[in-house]
Amino acid sequence: MSMSDPVADLLTRIRNATMRKHPHTECPASLLKAEVVRVLKSEGFILDWNAGADAAGKPALTIELKYDDQGSSTIRGIKRISRPGLRRYTGYRELTTVLNGQGIAIVSTSSGLLTDRECRERKVGGEVLCHVW
Repeated sequence: MSMSDPVADLLTRIRNATMRKHPHTECPASLLKAEVVRVLKSEGFILDWNAGADAAGKPALTIELKYDDQGSSTIRGIKRISRPGLRRYTGYRELTTVLNGQGIAIVSTSSGLLTDRECRERKVGGEVLCHVW
């Protein structure tokens, strides 16, 4: 069965795993998902990730989730913005901050996946994939 929105599937797997306080989660791999996870690691929302294979031998991403001393996740919320049925594009001037700068927007640009802050610095816009806070 084909999946119509693989990025939403990735975000949902991360959201569900953090709600259940799992130490890691696994999802099918793709280049776009790997870039989303790379941005999450560089911004400190997850501990680490690696690409490998699942039990059936298909490519998979394993994501190690990050929790603070009290056991609550560093990812308080994660929301898909642009979706296959309604794409959301914005210029760098129109990019809004997420929770007054406490969160990030992941934007797909011609320079690759960037955060909203990096988009403003480089003066590039693109498709807003998701917000993470």
